[in-house]
Amino acid sequence: MEAILQQALKMVVEEGFDGLSMQKLAKAAGVSPATIYIYFKDRDDLLLQLYQLEVDKYFDYVLDGFDPEWNFATGLSVQWKRRAQYIIDNPDKAHFMEHFSFTPLNEKAVVTHRSRFVDVMHRFITRAIENRELVKMPLEVYWSVAFAPLYNLVKWHKAGKNMAGQKFVLTDEMLEQTLALVLKALRP
Repeated sequence: MEAILQQALKMVVEEGFDGLSMQKLAKAAGVSPATIYIYFKDRDDLLLQLYQLEVDKYFDYVLDGFDPEWNFATGLSVQWKRRAQYIIDNPDKAHFMEHFSFTPLNEKAVVTHRSRFVDVMHRFITRAIENRELVKMPLEVYWSVAFAPLYNLVKWHKAGKNMAGQKFVLTDEMLEQTLALVLKALRP
């Protein structure tokens, strides 16, 4: 089953979601289509299971060594470094997860996905608000301020160039400078 899922991920990254059919997947994975249907009800079920598997790996990586009792600045710094490293080290998986979030299947995944990650992050954010290290705000505003700058820097790093087309390599200094500005924006 793992080989089928990894082949599906590869196909989606190379050909997009429309490029993934069960017939093509079976041929690429070297199995019969009937074998795929032993593990998955249909294409959507396969994609949902693949997303769940990959997002769980990502969340496990991001939470490794993380303590929701840390002060907000320390915790966000660790989050930034872990998220950036995972995306840089796993570009195909990150690409798949990002693009999956723009599909109709994402609504089903969000409804069914309740993880330790959500609980830990909720504790971390709640504690930061209670300790007056973080302004209380809607989740969408928090995410946009706290993580969009990071993901943009990583995107440019992966592309090897910035929005002006100039060579770009993400450095620790750049990451720290951006994080300092984000922390300043999120503090009461």
